[in-house]
Amino acid sequence: MFVLESKPLAVLFCVITMLCWGSWANTQKLAGRNWRFELFYWDYVFGVLLMSVIFAFTLGSFGTGGRPFVQDLQQADWTNIGSALAGGALFNLANILLVAGIAVAGMAVAFPVGIGTALVLGVLVNYLAEPKGQAGLLFTGVALITAAIILDAIAYRRIPGQTPRGVFRGLLIAVLCGVLMGFFYRFVAAAMPEPEPAKFLNMPPGKLSPYTAMVCFAVGVLASQIAFNVSKFISWATADPPPPVDYFRGSFRDHFWGIIGGMIWAVGMTFSIIAMGVAGPAISYGLGQGATMVAAAWGVFIWREFRQAAPGTGVILAAMFVAYLAGLALLVAAMA
Repeated sequence: MFVLESKPLAVLFCVITMLCWGSWANTQKLAGRNWRFELFYWDYVFGVLLMSVIFAFTLGSFGTGGRPFVQDLQQADWTNIGSALAGGALFNLANILLVAGIAVAGMAVAFPVGIGTALVLGVLVNYLAEPKGQAGLLFTGVALITAAIILDAIAYRRIPGQTPRGVFRGLLIAVLCGVLMGFFYRFVAAAMPEPEPAKFLNMPPGKLSPYTAMVCFAVGVLASQIAFNVSKFISWATADPPPPVDYFRGSFRDHFWGIIGGMIWAVGMTFSIIAMGVAGPAISYGLGQGATMVAAAWGVFIWREFRQAAPGTGVILAAMFVAYLAGLALLVAAMA
């Protein structure tokens, strides 16, 4: 399998993760105007699974390092497989809330508040489990990112027509997403070897390669998606969920963009856990969650989600971008 050994290349992989994670949600907006997020999300899940299988039988099956995908899966310990499956289920629960948050509050709010919260918790949880990197720089970066989340929430309240209940609902969905999203990565990382290139080149028995972990993760996403739909959880954020039969009435465009969205996200996740062997889980996850600023930029500059906000909101948004980017720069420095 392909194994990463270079720090500069690890940073590049994390940047690709950031771009993928920050851009996939555009596909929700590119789908048909009347295509509900509950229906879009099914195709998104299929896209995640499809891309993970493609990686498993390409980068995960060729090369001199580690074990090829099929052999790796056959020898895997069920505890590690279960950990990756659990990570997929937890991520799916959080991501349903993220997609609902985008539907309620827009990309420029749901991502900075939801994923920013996830970044803060994720970095802390993963650092405590695998303390790799310079703690002072790492936690200062987390503090700046927290300030950016608060600034974005303030800006959101300045959009006209917002009721206190509507603002509370949008922010609550985003925060719940972030709390759950902050923990899923640890389950995936726990199924893999310790974050050292040598451990990825010579895989310990029972552990999963990044490619096998990604496939198990994607299966966990799909299995939980079925469970959440049966329990009606996926429609928690809406008062009038569409009937399941509506999924089969979607156009090619509707289904296409959902699948592409899932594939884009899966590229980012796969690159992130490949880079983890060099960067460590805290930094790999934290840098990838720079996706928040990519998504916020899409929402602010392309989709114009704050165009009707009160005068002075632009200054608040500018401060948000500066604080978030400074925090990300410190996360990069913490890896040195």
